[in-house]
Amino acid sequence: MTVRLEVLGGGRMGEALVGGLLGSGWDAGDLAVVEPVEPRRKELANRYDGLAVLDQPVAADGVLIAVKPGDVEAACRAAAVAGVKRALSIAAGVPLAKLEDWLGAGVPVVRAMPNTPALVGAGAAAIAAGKHAGDEELAWAEDILGSVGVVVRVGESLLDAVTGLSGSGPGYLFLVAEALIDAGVLAGLPRDVSRTLVTQTLLGSGRLLAESGDTPEALRAAVTSPGGTTAAGLRALEVAGVRAAILEAVLAATTRSRELGS
Repeated sequence: MTVRLEVLGGGRMGEALVGGLLGSGWDAGDLAVVEPVEPRRKELANRYDGLAVLDQPVAADGVLIAVKPGDVEAACRAAAVAGVKRALSIAAGVPLAKLEDWLGAGVPVVRAMPNTPALVGAGAAAIAAGKHAGDEELAWAEDILGSVGVVVRVGESLLDAVTGLSGSGPGYLFLVAEALIDAGVLAGLPRDVSRTLVTQTLLGSGRLLAESGDTPEALRAAVTSPGGTTAAGLRALEVAGVRAAILEAVLAATTRSRELGS
């Protein structure tokens, strides 16, 4: 048995990519998922008709490594024994040199850093090529990750910065959402009303930024009338050092990513 793509790891991200690929036109027969936990195997098999869900790797044209960092070496070595032509890893903090060593025999490897909005088809991912991977492998990785969001190409040295920005970014925005909801309640709104307004404000603002073609600076200026409410609110944020705190958060997460990778 040789499959077109074998997903090593049936967790949330692995399943998100399987769902994205099926939704973009891949056939279930082209995919297999390797998942060691039996109840999870049964769950995936019941959810995706025709999808092979296995407990051990088989020969594959390509593998997607979607296991926890501590399980990557074992997964790579098992895939190498089964037979693999190329690999895409979304395992955080595991460098290309280690992946290439564990997969062996000059297997082309692409390393990626996706984020959790991939679970709803709105992810952001960056990819970096290993020493044996060329444009063909990068295009292959883009096809897979592009099924659940946008993909950019960077050098591996920049993946830690990607981790600090977009990989950890949803956490920062969820914290902002929590604070805004609490602020609405403090100002007198019922919590459910505040949550609805905040959720739609974040969603709509993101779409406006993505679809209008305007810069964040221009969009912020457009909603900030001289002497108005937004100007007052922005002044309070600047006085509190929110901009500096965001810069520090991204740099701290980037530094931590480097530490984990070493």
